Amino acid sequence: MFRLQARLSSLCQSARTQLPDAARGNSLYGFKLPPGIACSSTQAQSQTKPDEKIRKLMVANRGEIAIRVFRACTEMNITTVAIYSEQDMMHMHRQKADESYLIGKGLPPVAAYLNIPEIIHVAKENGVDAIHPGYGFLSERDDFAQQVIDAGIKFIGPSPEVVRKMGDKVEARQAAIAAGVQVVPGTDGPVSSIEEARYFCEQYGLPVIFKAAYGGGGRGMRIVRSMEEVDENFRRATSEAEAAFGNGALFLEKFIERPRHIEVQILGDRGGNVVHLYERDCSVQRRHQKVVEIAPAPKLPRDIRDKMTADAVKLAQCVGYENAGTVEFLLDPSGQYYFIEVNARLQVEHTVTEEVTGIDLVQSQIKIAEGRLLPEMGLSQEDIELHGCAIQCRMTTEDPARGFQPDTGRIEVFRSGEGMGIRLDSALGFAGAIISPYYDSLLVKVIAKARDHPSAAAKMLRTLKEFRIRGVKTNIPFLLNVLQHEQFLSGVVDTYFIDENPQLFKFYPTQNRAQKLLYYLAQVMVNGPQTPLATDLQPSEVVPTVPQLPYAPAPPKGWRDVLVKEGPEAFAKKVREHKGLLLMDTTFRDAHQSLLATRVRTFDLKRISPFVSQRFNNLYSLENWGGATFDVAMRFLHECPWERLEELRKLIPNVPFQMLLRGANAVGYTNYPDNVVYKFCDMAVKSGMDIFRIFDSLNYLPNIIVGMDAVGKAGGVIEAAISYTGDVSDPTKSKYNLDYYVDLSTELVKAGTHILSIKDMAGVLKPKAAKMLVGTLRDKFPDIPIHVHTHDTACAGVASMLAAAEAGADVVDVAVDSMSGLTSQPSMGAVVAALEGTDLQTGIHLSDVSDYSAYWEQTRNLYAPFECCKTLKSGNSDVYVNEIPGGQYTNLQFQAFSLGLADQFEEVKKMYAEANQLLGNIPKVTPSSKVVGDMAQFMVQNKLTKEMVEDRAEELSFPASVIEYFQGYLGVPPGGYPEPLRTKILKGKPGIQGRPGEALPPVDFDKLREELKEKHGHDVKEHDVISAALYPKVTDDFLEFRDKYGPVDTLGTRIFFVGPKVAQEMEVQIERGKTLSIKTLACGDLNKNGEREMFFELNGQLRSVKVKDEEAAKELHFHPKALKGVRGSVGAPMPGEVVDIKVKEGDKVEKGQPVLVLSAMKMEMVVTAPASGTVKSIAVEKKMKLEGDDLLMDIECD
Repeated sequence: MFRLQARLSSLCQSARTQLPDAARGNSLYGFKLPPGIACSSTQAQSQTKPDEKIRKLMVANRGEIAIRVFRACTEMNITTVAIYSEQDMMHMHRQKADESYLIGKGLPPVAAYLNIPEIIHVAKENGVDAIHPGYGFLSERDDFAQQVIDAGIKFIGPSPEVVRKMGDKVEARQAAIAAGVQVVPGTDGPVSSIEEARYFCEQYGLPVIFKAAYGGGGRGMRIVRSMEEVDENFRRATSEAEAAFGNGALFLEKFIERPRHIEVQILGDRGGNVVHLYERDCSVQRRHQKVVEIAPAPKLPRDIRDKMTADAVKLAQCVGYENAGTVEFLLDPSGQYYFIEVNARLQVEHTVTEEVTGIDLVQSQIKIAEGRLLPEMGLSQEDIELHGCAIQCRMTTEDPARGFQPDTGRIEVFRSGEGMGIRLDSALGFAGAIISPYYDSLLVKVIAKARDHPSAAAKMLRTLKEFRIRGVKTNIPFLLNVLQHEQFLSGVVDTYFIDENPQLFKFYPTQNRAQKLLYYLAQVMVNGPQTPLATDLQPSEVVPTVPQLPYAPAPPKGWRDVLVKEGPEAFAKKVREHKGLLLMDTTFRDAHQSLLATRVRTFDLKRISPFVSQRFNNLYSLENWGGATFDVAMRFLHECPWERLEELRKLIPNVPFQMLLRGANAVGYTNYPDNVVYKFCDMAVKSGMDIFRIFDSLNYLPNIIVGMDAVGKAGGVIEAAISYTGDVSDPTKSKYNLDYYVDLSTELVKAGTHILSIKDMAGVLKPKAAKMLVGTLRDKFPDIPIHVHTHDTACAGVASMLAAAEAGADVVDVAVDSMSGLTSQPSMGAVVAALEGTDLQTGIHLSDVSDYSAYWEQTRNLYAPFECCKTLKSGNSDVYVNEIPGGQYTNLQFQAFSLGLADQFEEVKKMYAEANQLLGNIPKVTPSSKVVGDMAQFMVQNKLTKEMVEDRAEELSFPASVIEYFQGYLGVPPGGYPEPLRTKILKGKPGIQGRPGEALPPVDFDKLREELKEKHGHDVKEHDVISAALYPKVTDDFLEFRDKYGPVDTLGTRIFFVGPKVAQEMEVQIERGKTLSIKTLACGDLNKNGEREMFFELNGQLRSVKVKDEEAAKELHFHPKALKGVRGSVGAPMPGEVVDIKVKEGDKVEKGQPVLVLSAMKMEMVVTAPASGTVKSIAVEKKMKLEGDDLLMDIECD
C-alpha cells in the first residue's frame, strides 16, 4: 500500500512538471489527468502556495450568513472576524466570531454595512487576509470587490469585472446572448425615466416586470399589468432598490406567465474549470421573494435539466466565472426556459444544494480564493452526484395573517425542532433575541433532507410543528399550510402557487397559552389586580378542599334525564306529580351574586361540580347562569359565559340547569331586537341550558311573552315568573294584591308556561303572604307546578319557603348553608332538616349538605375582596319598607362607598323607597331596580326630597336610566307613569309606544360576525357573535383581553385576583393532560422604556416577560396608539420608518387612497385610507421611527 501511494505521488509530480495546463484541469486545451490523480486532496495541498493560505477572514455581513461562514472557517482552522453596527451590538454573529469590531458609528443601520472604506480599514488594521461578502449588502458591488483586492486582501467571490457584468442585469443578458443562452425579452440597459418604461410597455405589451439592476431577493421588483400602474410602480421599485442596494437603477423585462423558477448552482476556478451542482426549484415565492426552496427540482425532465445545467456552465465559462454563483432561469409550461440573471455570490438557499451533493459551498469558495482548482478539490463534474431531496423553509418574523407585515420585538420563547435530517441556520434562534425593524426579517433557515420529496416535506412539517416561538409573529402557520398542500407535495408548483391558493392564508391561530399567562401574572405583579377589588380584604391563601368521592363510571340518574328523554311538558307533569318538596340550588349563581358581587369564577364551580352531580342528583335544578353572571363573567372575570355553561354541562349531565332570562331584555339591561332574544335562547339550549325563568322587571306581559316564545321554539322548559312586590297579606297595599297576581298568572298560563314561578327578588314575601299567594294559585292552577324564589334579607326566608311548600309549592329556592342568608337565599340545610320525616321531605342527605357547605365556606374566603359582610353584618327587616332586591343590596352598598356616600347608606335605603314612589311604585328587579337605585343615589347626592324632585323636575339633570324609563324603554309599568312628573322629566323628549323591542330592526348576524373577525381575527365563535349583539363593548374588551392574556380562567382564584408572590410555585392545568409548572423568580428594575422584566421558571425553563409599569410610565412620553375598532384612527401596520406622507391635514381622501409610505426591513408598504373622509390630524413626520399600531393620522369619516 505504501509503495502504491509513493508511486502515485511520483506520477502526480511528473504530471505537474510535464503537463502544467492539464494539471490545472483546463479541459479547453484537450488535456486532462486520469481520474483520481488531479482530485487528490494531498496533491491540492502540495500545489497551493504557502502565501495563498487564508489565515484570517472577515465577513462583511451580519446574521445567519456571517455565522455560516464562521463555522466553515473554524473547520478550516481560519481565524474569523465580524463587523457589527450599533444596532447589532448584542447580535449573535459578533459573538460567534473570534474577533468583532464596531463599524458605522452614527450611521443608519443599513448604511453601516455599506461603508466600504471603514470595512477595509478595519480589515487592514486587524490583519485580515480575506473578506467574504455573504449575500445582500455589498455582495454584488464590484467596486467593493475591487477595493478589497486593491487593499491586498482576497475577495471571496468572482472577480470585480465579473461581479460588475453579472450584477448589471443588462450586461448579464448580453453575456447570455453572446453565449447562446435564450433570454427573456427586455430593455438593453437600465431605464432612467417613467417615459422610457411606458415606451417599453407599449412596444412589447403587458405584463412586464421592473427589476433592480444591481441586486435581487425580490427588492425593487414590481409587476405591471396595466398602464395606470406604471408610474407608481416605477417610483416604488426605484425607492426600494435604492434603499436595498444603494442604486435605484431598474430594467424592464417581459413577464413570463406561470413559470417555474429554476436556478443552477455553479463553481468556477481560476483555471477555467466550471462545474454545476445541479439545480434548485425556487418557485414558491411571495412578492418575488423565495419562501421555500427544493433541491433537486422535483419532476424536472432529465433532458431539460441537462440542457439547463449545460447552459449555466457555458455562460460561466464564457465570462470567465470564478468562485460560487447561481444562474437563474424561468421554465414555462411548454418546457421552454429563459435565462434571467446570475447571482454572483452565495445564495440564501445554498444549503439545500449542500445537503443533496455533500459539498460545502462556503469552504469551496474559500479554497478557490486560495488558488485551489476544482479537480484538486475533488470537484470534477462526473464526481458530483445527487443524494436524496432537501427542502429549505425561510422562517421569518412576518405575520402572514396581516399580509406578511414584518414584526419586531423580543423573542420571549424559542424552542426549535430537531431530529434526523434537520439542519438549522440561524443567528437569532434564542430567547431574549431582539428583532429590529432595520434588517431582513429572516429568523431561521430550516433545512430538511430525506430520500425523496414527500419524505423531506413530512420531515419539515414535523420539525416546524415542534417550533415554539413567542414574542414575535412568524410565518410558521403559512409554511405549515404550504407543506400540507397537495400541489406542493406533488412536486410541481409555479410562481403563481401562493397567489392562486388563498387557503394557504387560512390559519389556526397559535394559542401561546403559557406565555400569555406569564404576561398576565407579570401584569398583576407590576400593576396590581386586573379586576377592580371592592374592599381592602385579601383573598385567602387556603386551597378549598373538595369532598372525596368514590369512583363511579357515571353519575346517578336525575331530573335532567327525565327532561331529555320525555321533553318539557312531560318533565313539568312529573314535577307536579312528585311527592315531597323539590329544591333549586342557587349557590352557582344568585347566591354569589347577592353575597360576592357575582364574582365567583368557573374555576371554583368546576371543582365542586362532580360532587354536586353525584350527591345532589335529585335537585329540581341548579341555577348557574343568566342574569348578571353573563356580563360580569366577561367584564370582570375575563372568561366566556358560554364556555362556563358548556363545561359545567359536561361535569353535571344529570341535573337540570336553570337560568334567569329578563324577557325581551335577554341577559342585558335594555331591550333588544326580537331576533337577538330568539338566537340567544337557541344557543343557550344547544350549550346545555334547560329551564328558563322568564320575567320582566315591570311585569310587562308583552316582554315576557317574547321570552316565552323564544324559549319554547328553542326547546327549553318555560318557567314564566311574576315579579313579586308589595304585600298581599296587607289589605292597605292595594296596588299589588292577590287579584293582580292571579290575573298576571292567568295570562302566563294561557301563553303556555310549563311552570309558574313567583320571583320574590327583595325577600318581602312574608310567610302569611306566601301561604295566601301560593294557596290561591294552587287552587286556580292545580296542574301547573309552582316554583317560589326569595331572598333571606329579613332572615324570614326559611319560614316563608316552608309556608309556600305547605300551601302547595312544588319547588323552592335555597343556597348551601355557607352561601345562604342575608341577601342570598334561605339555607338549604335548614329547609332539608325542617322537612325530614314529613310528607314534604326533600330526599337530600344533611351530611351531603354539610360537606358541600364546607367546600363553599373555604371558597368564599377566596372572594374576600367582594364580601358583602364587609359592610352588611346582619339581616335587615327594613327591606319590607325599602324593598331593595337581594341581588342589588350589596351592589348598591358598594356603589355608595365608591360615590363617597358610605356614611349615608341608611339615607340611601330610605331614599330608595321615596324614589320608588316617585317612579310609580314599580316592581324592582333588574333593570327597573337600577332605575330606582340611580334615582335614590341622585337624590342623596343632591340633597333632594321627593317633593323637591316633583317641584324642580324641569330644571334637574336626571340619570340616563331614569329618563329612558320614562321614555318607555323598559316597557309600561303597572298602572302607567306618574304624571305630571313624566312630562316634566322628559322635557319634550319622544316616548316609545308599545313594546320597545318590537320596533327595533333585526340584527344582521352575518355582518356582525364579519365585523368581529375584522377586529379580532378569524377565531370568532358563534356564541361570541351573540355576546356582541348583547354587549358590544364588553365583548370586544373581553376578546382583546383573552387574546392578550390567554386562558386566565385556568389560574387559581387568589392568583387570578392579586397575583403570585416572588418565589411562589403553582401548577396550572390549561387542558386535560397539560399542566404548567410555574415559579416566580424576580422582578427587574425599571428600564428607559418604563418597563420591568419579570422572570419566571416555566416547566423548569427560564422565561421572562416585559411589562410596562403604568405608574412609572405616566412620567414618560410615548407615541399614541391607534384606537382599535375606530375606522378613522389609522395605525402603523408594521414597525418602521416614515418614508413619505402623501396627504396633509384638511385633505379629502377616498377609501383605499394612499396616504403614507412606511419602510421596514428594506420593504416599503403603502398605507391606505380605511374609509373616505377628511384628514383631521397627522401624528407623524418623515423619517420618524414607529412601532406597530402607532397612530399615523386621524380621518374624520364621511
